[in-house]
Amino acid sequence: MVQVPLARGWDLDVERGPDWLFVRPRCSDDGASGELELAEHLWSLLEQNLTHRMVLELCEIDCLSPALIDQLASLQKRIHAHDGTLRICGLSVKNKSLLDDSEWSSLLPHFFDREAAVMGQARPRQPR
Repeated sequence: MVQVPLARGWDLDVERGPDWLFVRPRCSDDGASGELELAEHLWSLLEQNLTHRMVLELCEIDCLSPALIDQLASLQKRIHAHDGTLRICGLSVKNKSLLDDSEWSSLLPHFFDREAAVMGQARPRQPR
């Protein structure tokens, strides 16, 4: 895993998998305020890694702001326009509720964890 520090209070943990880029954004100590820059940096990471599939692990985001949700929706549209996929996972109960209450909830489906996001499984595996 590679850690990428960004301006305006964001750090990204980036891991490359087969056909996927796994990114965990975190607010650094001085607080994050650059949601617009975050979305642009995420797009740049996809281009640099020659892929259009990303799983965003949002488990370290304290509160999904409306601006951040809007930027994730914009990023999703941009990735989709290039025949790619953006999936998010690891939302807290509070953040899942914030996302569900937004106008973008259907555009940004949430998965439990990285494996479910890659597989596109909305429900946990059930025993047979």
